[in-house]
Amino acid sequence: MSVESSLSVKYQPGKGLSSKANGVFEDTEELFASEAVASKAMTGTYRCHITQLTIETGAAVPNFNDITELVRQVVAESGVQFGTVNVVSKHTTAAIKINENEPLLLTDMCERLERIFPKGDYYGHNNFEIRTHNMTPEECPNGHSHCQHLLLSTGETIPVIDGQMNLGRWQSLFLIELDRPLKRTFSVVVMGI
Repeated sequence: MSVESSLSVKYQPGKGLSSKANGVFEDTEELFASEAVASKAMTGTYRCHITQLTIETGAAVPNFNDITELVRQVVAESGVQFGTVNVVSKHTTAAIKINENEPLLLTDMCERLERIFPKGDYYGHNNFEIRTHNMTPEECPNGHSHCQHLLLSTGETIPVIDGQMNLGRWQSLFLIELDRPLKRTFSVVVMGI
């Protein structure tokens, strides 16, 4: 789904970001300090491109599923040149995080998550004899997964500059499976001009 409306936006060094719709914002100097952005007048049609993607996660849990290229494709298809992309998991046992895609580091992070909230510990959420809320026929003991998710996040917001996600050299975007192999859905919202 795409939504478009017209909005003229211009950045002026020392004066912030101004637009006909919103006036002048004084706090944008640092946000737009890079020469690639600060030297450009940004005008165009405001776009909001929304899509949902689904992937199947791997067997080993937790696991890091690199979704960088999937999101990069959505950003390219959106037509947004300057703005943000927001990526949000639709699950409470699958997180979205930015980190380095280096195999030993990913193993380290999985081991630390397991160590902090081990699957074998007692979780009241797993006691189906006393639990009465949010039960489904395929329910499995996954209290550890919800607790691990507390340390992570449901989503990430990434700047879009010149039609590209503005990630650092080693940064990748991951959907982190904390429960079991499942089909996982995440929303991608690209907004800007």
